[in-house]
Amino acid sequence: MRKLRILFMGTPDFSSVVLEKLAAAHEVTAVVTGLDKPVGRGYELRPSPVKVTAERLGIPVLQFEKVSRDGIDAVSALSPDLGVTAAFGQILSERFFSLFPFGVINVHASLLPKYRGASPIQWALLNGDKTTGVTVMRTVKEVDAGDILLQEETEIGAKETAGELFDRLALLGGDALVKAVGLIESGRAVYVPQDHSLATRCGMIGKEDGKARFDLTPEKFDCFVRGMTPWPSAWMMLEGKRVKILSAERAEGSGAPGEVLKASAKEGLIVACGDGAVRLTLIQPEGKGRMTDTAWLAGHKISAGVRIE
Repeated sequence: MRKLRILFMGTPDFSSVVLEKLAAAHEVTAVVTGLDKPVGRGYELRPSPVKVTAERLGIPVLQFEKVSRDGIDAVSALSPDLGVTAAFGQILSERFFSLFPFGVINVHASLLPKYRGASPIQWALLNGDKTTGVTVMRTVKEVDAGDILLQEETEIGAKETAGELFDRLALLGGDALVKAVGLIESGRAVYVPQDHSLATRCGMIGKEDGKARFDLTPEKFDCFVRGMTPWPSAWMMLEGKRVKILSAERAEGSGAPGEVLKASAKEGLIVACGDGAVRLTLIQPEGKGRMTDTAWLAGHKISAGVRIE
């Protein structure tokens, strides 16, 4: 069985977990990632998580703003057999694809064709899905539209957050990728076209998307909070300050959506929402650490009837 020379391409934490799994089982010749980015007030250059992991594993790293534009010669000189992408974030050209005799494959955190795009993990939770998974498919120019090599499914926990699901799917994606490369190396890989009529798409989620929607039902509000945790976090404006909502549960009561129904150190912070009410059990007031609603209300007075923005 031929051992393939693999070029891995990725950027964030998800890809670094996948890389670690892949490198433990197959030969990763080099890693491609984006340029170091300035962060913080001092604009200090910071490498991507994939670069940090690759350097720790002793794998050579190539960095390009756009590898299809700037890295053709450098990648070609490596004579790679197979390309692998995981949350890479760059559009690849047909010329770039032609550098790989065995093509380029991608690991994506959804059961395609559902949730093509940048935020499949968050949207699986926001929509209240009971299951999700990972897909390994051929990388093509159209985003997440390539033929499927294999999929792995998993149940979503009843109180699982996007951050927790992210960690699990990164590990599952790494395991799936190891299997996929094994199939390709052994000549047993079979690619199945996606049913494009069933495709759904999900775009990037930004900070303002975390603004709490108290018009949702208690069940959907819980999904919203979990889908936005840890980033950008669900949040509300209360007394002119932003308060993050880190956990919520159904509560008794009714009123106008966003109306504070109860607020005490004994009963917690209960707010009316669509078709019922929710208790905001874990919060993070502006400038403070996370705390339970009862702990916050032990030293902070909120009057019933106040409307949350």
